[in-house]
Amino acid sequence: MRLLTLLFLLLSFSAFGQQENSQLDTALVRQTGADQYGMRQYVMAFLKAGPNRDLSKEEAAKLQMAHLENIGRMADAGKLVLAGPFMDDGELRGIYIFNVPTIEEARALTESDPAIQAGSLVMELKPWYGSAALVLVNDLHKKLQATGF
Repeated sequence: MRLLTLLFLLLSFSAFGQQENSQLDTALVRQTGADQYGMRQYVMAFLKAGPNRDLSKEEAAKLQMAHLENIGRMADAGKLVLAGPFMDDGELRGIYIFNVPTIEEARALTESDPAIQAGSLVMELKPWYGSAALVLVNDLHKKLQATGF
């Protein structure tokens, strides 16, 4: 009897863990590249303070504007799904999440950043697994942004 009860419980848990999602949108799955869990691979970049940070106020403002314009270009190209600064003044300055399959491709995009080229920032790149919905963030953000950079 115990064996029969155990078998019933195992089958019940197995069936419970494989319930189908009644809200599944297969077109959205294809559009976002989602796997069966609604996830996908990205490359995350940790932006850290670089060795060349002793710029004048004017030089720093010009470099920051070029950095932001580069972020916009990468986002418009669909290569950057998320970017933003940390709100303190620590060594870790911000993050990028790249919509690319390899560290090498993310590194090439990273090297296009004027702040990286100037040595004001350095980046550490890591493969990352997250929600496939992130690829939709930039289009949604455009509907929320009252002014650009």
